[in-house]
Amino acid sequence: MPEIPLVPAHWRFPAHPTSARHARHAVTASLPRALRPHLGDDIGLLTSELVTNAIRHGACREEEEVIELVLWPADGHYWLAVSDPGTGTPTLTHPDANSESGRGLLLVDSLATAWTVRPRPTRGTSVIAGLPFRRGG
Repeated sequence: MPEIPLVPAHWRFPAHPTSARHARHAVTASLPRALRPHLGDDIGLLTSELVTNAIRHGACREEEEVIELVLWPADGHYWLAVSDPGTGTPTLTHPDANSESGRGLLLVDSLATAWTVRPRPTRGTSVIAGLPFRRGG
């Protein structure tokens, strides 16, 4: 009989700056207790960066828009998808030392085993990133 996969965790948060903190706590708390010492800090930082980027660059502040998160385990990783209603494509940049922003995807790139940007079927964009169950191995 095949192993039945876990149901992915799913959240929706308003496109508001305080949502990054709430999303970070929700995602970290959803990890199994045994994995929190290994993944908690990294997945919290990954969540904060992706949600902050989605709010800043993918949502229209004049509308009541939401940021969606999905977290699921597969293939030895926890995968996090952060989706926003925007149509832009996040790109990795290398800001100079004096820049005050622009380093979010550099953090994502250094933390995640793999990450990508995908258009959503109806409207918006998703950034998907994976962290291995055990860091460094």
